[in-house]
Amino acid sequence: MNYSTIALNLKLPTLPFIMDLQQLYEKFGSLTDTRKPKGVRYPLPALALMALLAKFAGEDNFQEIADWARGHQSELAQLLNLPRVRTPHAATFSRVLGDKVECDELEGLLSTYFKQQLSAKVAQRGSLTLSIDGKTLRGTIGAGQTQGVHLMAAYLPRQGIVLAQVEVGAKTNEITAAPRLLKLIDLRGVVVTGDAMQAQKALSVQVVADGGDYLWLVKANQKGLLGEIEQLFEPLEWGTGFNSVPLDLEHFTHSEKGHGRLEKRTITVSSELSGYSYWPYLQQVFKLEREWLELSSGAVRRETRYGITSLPRQVARPQRLLQIAREEWGIENGLHWVRDVTFREDQCQVRRGQAPQFLAALDNVVIGILRLRLGSQTNVAKARRGWSYNFSRTLFKASSSLL
Repeated sequence: MNYSTIALNLKLPTLPFIMDLQQLYEKFGSLTDTRKPKGVRYPLPALALMALLAKFAGEDNFQEIADWARGHQSELAQLLNLPRVRTPHAATFSRVLGDKVECDELEGLLSTYFKQQLSAKVAQRGSLTLSIDGKTLRGTIGAGQTQGVHLMAAYLPRQGIVLAQVEVGAKTNEITAAPRLLKLIDLRGVVVTGDAMQAQKALSVQVVADGGDYLWLVKANQKGLLGEIEQLFEPLEWGTGFNSVPLDLEHFTHSEKGHGRLEKRTITVSSELSGYSYWPYLQQVFKLEREWLELSSGAVRRETRYGITSLPRQVARPQRLLQIAREEWGIENGLHWVRDVTFREDQCQVRRGQAPQFLAALDNVVIGILRLRLGSQTNVAKARRGWSYNFSRTLFKASSSLL
């Protein structure tokens, strides 16, 4: 069933930011609806758009979504051309969006939508950073179970957009899910970053073959590679009468103050292992040293990490590599933390079918649209509160004018 030809009634020009409801409605309308036509009361795109609008308004599970829709049922009936002034029950949202929609199809549509929304074009190699990482929805772990729904996302930290998301099956892991995730994305001009788990030769080959580059952190799971890098940056001392071998080392240091600490990061980069290491397409390796002073306690802490990249020196010098390495953490702070705290994902116990992934996909849409329109540093919780008030007021005025 396809309802994409249904046009919305209302125009909402006074919203605090522009969101093309008709475009989103049509995107949802292209989803495959597996329900039998007989007895269908609510078109699939209407259900999906209502759920998304409720998410913008701060409602995070199907019961809250249904309550919000009921409170705006007259206006929503006008907006969505509903045949009756009555919005769906929570069980309807759960049943249809959890069982009658293929989330892989939904993720593909949303990926296309956000690619269209990006104003900046990828003009050159290494100009865009894409961070990949997974997150378990803890509320989906039932009593007596140890596993819940685990989703892996590909996130643009600077833009605040999720370009793709896949479910990691119970009998698989992120290593096997990452290739499937990246196949959904055009990687030309993109640098893919990830934690040490993603430092895999096959994934590195896939990224470069698809037109992108990689930057991985390296830990003990790649013991041979880690040993080569450590030896390069900590060479043996030569005895009297011998000179150490000159290395093409470059350094960059950045210091900043914030979050109650003084912090200094130093990156040391070398191309010596290019053509020597067994790692595919390796161009540079780096040593990242971080030292910070806790202003409240006076404690000084240090850590050292190592990494590799396929970006050559002429494309990415130390300052750029440090920026990319820092953006690798952006998915934790900019996406996973926001979904946990602001959208209360870990508290949501919706477990039916693909409903957990559907709700998580809507969370990604809300975060992406808010960040695109209001800036990458937007306080999402505050923006949702303001949006809820302004949208409800505008929707009421617009629907009242049609009565």
